[in-house]
Amino acid sequence: MEKRVRFKSAWLPWVLIAPQMAIVLVFFFWPAGQALRQSLLQQDAFGTSIEFVGLENFERLFTDSSYLASFKTTAFFAIMVAVLGIGLSLLLAVFADRVVHGAMIYRTLLIWPYAVAPAVAGVLWIFLFSMGFEWNHLLNADHAMALIIVAAIWKQISYNFLFFLAGLQSIPRSLIEAAAIDGARPWRRFWTIQFPLLSPTAFFLLVINVVYAFFDTFAVVDATTHGGPGKATAILVYKVYYDGFKALDMGGSAAQSVVLMAIVIVLTVAQFRYVEKKVQY
Repeated sequence: MEKRVRFKSAWLPWVLIAPQMAIVLVFFFWPAGQALRQSLLQQDAFGTSIEFVGLENFERLFTDSSYLASFKTTAFFAIMVAVLGIGLSLLLAVFADRVVHGAMIYRTLLIWPYAVAPAVAGVLWIFLFSMGFEWNHLLNADHAMALIIVAAIWKQISYNFLFFLAGLQSIPRSLIEAAAIDGARPWRRFWTIQFPLLSPTAFFLLVINVVYAFFDTFAVVDATTHGGPGKATAILVYKVYYDGFKALDMGGSAAQSVVLMAIVIVLTVAQFRYVEKKVQY
């Protein structure tokens, strides 16, 4: 029977959620509203001259070849970060779950990268890639893209690892032992028992990693390639910063942020609408 909590005061639930709602309103809805408002205006860098231009900023965006090229760059980058990051994290979690001696040491070492700042992670991988073989991320577009992909994956891999390891440890050992007694090999046991039970965790991490690739990788790009060489690594979130704070196109930058927010919302809804159907709860 479902147990329901009843509050004596009708105002108490609202009081309890008020702090969280205040944070959401101040740090999400208000900035989003400001960005939407600025995307309809044309203004100088100091805000002394403001003119309402309607959808003109959006029209200029979709006729700008460099902006359209950044869509392709961002899509490739996000797919690589999400797919490779989740895949490697799952592989490490499976191996760590089987470690018997010194398991805590292995798990602690795998968690450490999450404490590293994104900018530091980017600079660290610049040094690592520059050791032992020819590497020039400042002139070679493929090298630059590989650098930011690896740095972004390495920064996020600990987060994914924690969730996958927790999911693996929550699976009853009796199921694995029963499959082993029936003669199922390790790969068979993983694919038919463990992986289906991990599908809710994998779906959650897919959503988180897509959002991470679109928003939280700005520092990695800024610390390593600055969107170059040329515009080869100018993902959408970096282009918002570059056009707003360096090119001083405040209206165009605001329009880009609105488009970026809309893309992430659409992708998240699509994942819940279609991908979640294959999740086994």
